[in-house]
Amino acid sequence: MIKRQLENKVKQLIGKYPVVSITGPRQSGKTTLVKNLFPGFNYVSLEEIDMREFAQNDPRGFFRNFPSKTIIDEAQRVPELFSYMQTIVDSNKKAKFIISGSQSFLLSEKIIQSLAGRVAVLKLLPFSLSELNQVKIANRDFETFIFTGFYPRIYDRKINPRDFYTNYLQTYVERDVRLIKNISNLNDFIKFLKLCAGRIGQLLSLSSLANDTGISVNTAKSWLSVLEASYIIFTLKPYYKNFNKRVIKNPKLYFYDTGLASSLLGIENIKQIDSHYARGNLFENLILSELLKKRFNSGLESNIYFWRDNKGIEIDCLVDKVAQIMPIEIKSGQTFSLSFFDNINYWKKNIKESVESYIIYGGDKNIKTSDGVALPWSEIDKLKL
Repeated sequence: MIKRQLENKVKQLIGKYPVVSITGPRQSGKTTLVKNLFPGFNYVSLEEIDMREFAQNDPRGFFRNFPSKTIIDEAQRVPELFSYMQTIVDSNKKAKFIISGSQSFLLSEKIIQSLAGRVAVLKLLPFSLSELNQVKIANRDFETFIFTGFYPRIYDRKINPRDFYTNYLQTYVERDVRLIKNISNLNDFIKFLKLCAGRIGQLLSLSSLANDTGISVNTAKSWLSVLEASYIIFTLKPYYKNFNKRVIKNPKLYFYDTGLASSLLGIENIKQIDSHYARGNLFENLILSELLKKRFNSGLESNIYFWRDNKGIEIDCLVDKVAQIMPIEIKSGQTFSLSFFDNINYWKKNIKESVESYIIYGGDKNIKTSDGVALPWSEIDKLKL
């Protein structure tokens, strides 16, 4: 079994908080993680209809059966339980609960209302390159990972990515989407999702997405919220501190998993990645999602942004390290060139201070230059965020 990097943080926080919440996309390994970490805890899944009805109709009776040291899976199904949980942990200092779910919005909204100050909130995404490296899976070319993605079931059960993502999308739409939003035309929603995949790494234009899907801008905005809440997409916000209004302020659009994005783009095999128009953007997405995993697996929130001015000059990623900003350019090319640092050097002239600078590229050599360090994509874990 592949050890998850989030394990240490979960064990640390359950000693300090009565409740630990773990959210993340469906099938990212949340249930496996908590069951293995806490074998002595009771386990109940609110995906099961009878248990869900029991929790909804008789919450006091439910907690008489599960008074403490309980894992409640898919807890967003019955968020009303959290107020009862608050009473239990306030009166019983030994009570411990692990709550997990695949809907960040539905969980976090009720947590803030009922369990504020009593809960530690963590996120678990699919496998990271570092985790796969434990079992020597990470020693592959990046095109393979772009196509295959990182969902545990693909690796544990050796499922063909084409089969996995087709079924994953169907499950996601039928369960998660309808749980958050009453969407009457699911075909339009799937079309919208595919159009999002075609815009990976691009500035988000709600009007363009809405027009191409044939929906209103407000509907497009609402559907994007659904995709973000269920960990399908994330948006990268622009960094504009200490810069004037010349800086672009629209976010950029990415997917948490490149395998799902590749499936939505109609990519049917690894070889198609090489000549695909979105190859560079998919590689950029791969790197950014790995940076997010590194933060989330340490129990931290995202601290990554991008920068772009009105002339179109852009830095793919700025890491806000509080005391310093670290610029990173992402290049899918396998041959290093000093020109990769051009935009970073332009950016440095604006801030007029010395910073750590990095290129993450598709090659395999670690190269130190006077402008900064070029890291192979496979060594991304060396970055200190």
